[in-house]
Amino acid sequence: MPLRLKSIQMKKIVYLTLIMFGIGGTALFAQDYPIRPVPFTAVKVTDRFWAPRILSNYKVTIPIALEQCYKTGRVDNFLIAGGLKKGVFKTEYPFDDTDIYKIIEGASYSLQTFPDPKLEAQLDTLIYYIGKAQEPDGYLYTARTIAKDSGKLHPWAGEKRWEKDPDLSHELYNCGHLYEAAVAHYLATGKRSLLDIAIKNANLVYHDFVEGGLPYYPGHQIIEMGLVKMYRATNDKRYLDLAKYFLDIRKGGKEYCQAQAPVTAQTRAVGHAVRATYMYSGMADVAALTGDKGYIKAMDAIWHDIVDHKIYITGGIGAEAGHEGFGPDYHLPNMSAYNETCASIGNIYWNYRLFLLHGEAKYYDVLEQILYNGMISGVAVKGNRFFYPNPLESMGQHERSEWFGCACCPSNVCRFIPSVPGYVYATGNNRIYVNLFIQSKAGIDLADQQIGIEQQTNYPWDGNILFKVDPARSGDFEMAIRIPAWLDDAPMPGGLYSFATPGTKKYTITVNGTQADYKVENGYAIIHRNWKKGDALQVNLPMEVRYVKANDKVKADINKAALQRGPVVYCFEWPDNREASVRHLLLSEQNPATAAYEPNLLNGVEVIRTPAITQVVTGGKVIDAKATVTAIPYYAWANRGPGDMAVWVADKPGAVTPLRPPTLASESKVSGSHKTKTLIALNDQLEPANSHDGSIPYYHWWPMKDTTQWVQYDFEKPARVSGAQVYWYDDGPWGGCRVPAAWQVLYKDAAGKWQAVKNESAYTTQKDTFNTVHFDAVQTTALRLQVQLPAEHAAGIMEWKVE
Repeated sequence: MPLRLKSIQMKKIVYLTLIMFGIGGTALFAQDYPIRPVPFTAVKVTDRFWAPRILSNYKVTIPIALEQCYKTGRVDNFLIAGGLKKGVFKTEYPFDDTDIYKIIEGASYSLQTFPDPKLEAQLDTLIYYIGKAQEPDGYLYTARTIAKDSGKLHPWAGEKRWEKDPDLSHELYNCGHLYEAAVAHYLATGKRSLLDIAIKNANLVYHDFVEGGLPYYPGHQIIEMGLVKMYRATNDKRYLDLAKYFLDIRKGGKEYCQAQAPVTAQTRAVGHAVRATYMYSGMADVAALTGDKGYIKAMDAIWHDIVDHKIYITGGIGAEAGHEGFGPDYHLPNMSAYNETCASIGNIYWNYRLFLLHGEAKYYDVLEQILYNGMISGVAVKGNRFFYPNPLESMGQHERSEWFGCACCPSNVCRFIPSVPGYVYATGNNRIYVNLFIQSKAGIDLADQQIGIEQQTNYPWDGNILFKVDPARSGDFEMAIRIPAWLDDAPMPGGLYSFATPGTKKYTITVNGTQADYKVENGYAIIHRNWKKGDALQVNLPMEVRYVKANDKVKADINKAALQRGPVVYCFEWPDNREASVRHLLLSEQNPATAAYEPNLLNGVEVIRTPAITQVVTGGKVIDAKATVTAIPYYAWANRGPGDMAVWVADKPGAVTPLRPPTLASESKVSGSHKTKTLIALNDQLEPANSHDGSIPYYHWWPMKDTTQWVQYDFEKPARVSGAQVYWYDDGPWGGCRVPAAWQVLYKDAAGKWQAVKNESAYTTQKDTFNTVHFDAVQTTALRLQVQLPAEHAAGIMEWKVE
């Protein structure tokens, strides 16, 4: 039976669990975060919201992820690299090794909550395969190891180790996730099997880079965080030095991976959002352990840039799909919002570390907004389906997937969900910080005693929270209760969003039934008293339905409103509003909105109902009709199938999407050479403002290029047509689509064969406008656009009209 943490001395339990959480401050390090985390193993969650999710992650999500790693060849890559099986590299990306590492990390966390010998044995098997795949000097990258025998080196990898890491090889990214998994597994089981593999690898990296002077910075950051965990686990300072080396070497590179300038000179959030938040988290860890004030100054500036200009109401970041990253200030389109699930997880990591550095509630206000909205929207309520992007509007083109070719998001969910209890509390000098409101029981070490805290609440649906405080002995200390930003005039700091109307109720705090004596400091209500066993601290946070307005500079949300109640952002979805599309709703802040808990809906959610005006078509005419509409939590959308969804809905008549009379194109059956749900964009009658208009759907052929593709309309009955108008999609310079090299219109003749029309005008390929072609009229049942893709890019269509 493996050695478990419960059999180790208490000091080591606390210390090692802090490492596992990824951060921590103990007496073992002279300099560290001034605020210390309370590990997730010290907090037992018992609520109806997070406890089922943590259990589902263990019973559903992790088994699915493990199964997919076997089915898709991720495990085979290690078997082949280790000589246990013959073959070539099986998967698409050279970083697919990391999915197994992240699942091992998440499973290791789960083992501390749900001991499971069978799961532990599965991990032992995977670790054996990983060990066999490691090369004698410690190098571990299955794509390159396999290529030695197959001769087929992955196109993203260079001829020499590490040389393409600033670009695409992801060798150091793989190392980072290996280190995080290794430390997690060691702390959960006491076994050194994976930790020894990681140490051997980290020693090689130190030798090659610090001692060998290799100048390559990590193209996809994560190794910095992993190295800090290795340092905490082993007390080998080389790993901390190596983490700092990788941060300080960044300059003269691509903005895409935050290497355009030294990290201490960066003040704006740019490039790929996941890479950015991983780097900022690594900077925080290194700053805490080294006292580097330049890192902290840079992070503070970048944080303000994000909350002031670049974060969605759901907490999502990374507006643009082309580079999965940040766009210009205030560029926050809803339909095309990317908001990768991994970016939300990375942003939680970073904001938590900023809290540990600064002790201000504003970082938790952002963290909570992400946690209850943009992060958990990435996983289905049953834990069995996932989102990679998390847009704020859909017309049915988005559907949750069981897995992805690039599966970073499902495996990231596996490792994040079990750690949620560790975000509830933290400790400072004689102070316990209460940061999240989750029903639970905790044992918290403070000074020289343990404080038991039982939290009773139905949060996030109810703002009543009871804390039963149980110190080992009576004594003076402080309870710091976070006062959420959503109680005031804005859901988050930064000025991007504000509530349209003031709240009507105030929060209350009592101790043993009497108004508490407290002061507000950095967003916390600080209660300093002589706490005794059985003391009851009652907090009441009134949860009113609030209408949210965006800053006028956010063009996508002009004359629109969103709904929020407590920390939860809401959306309108098709199953609850069947009379008309959610795009045709008109809300009013003056209308009363009521909340009600629906236990049998979406695993139990609080819904919001409010009167509204909805546009409907009656007798061929558009009329305004009164209706009561229903909103559900944003995180729960697309759990009942694909369809219309919107977070931001018109609250001024001019923002309502008009219903248009049917046309030949809108009533046609759409098909294409690349079959996706986005085919609906061709005839949805939504006209774009430009060729990269993120407010409406578009259809594309990415990642195909230099090929002939097509889309087709089949008419309900034969029709006479003589022209077509096409609006091309082009997401340059970052994205992979450009206007086509050429195109033509074909029609189906009486014999059912495709014939080219006799065009009277040229086939144009201009951006930001409809490209019109006129041709000799034809009688047909179907029309086809045949498109030649550019040599180096794909192409796409935003709208196709027929005359």
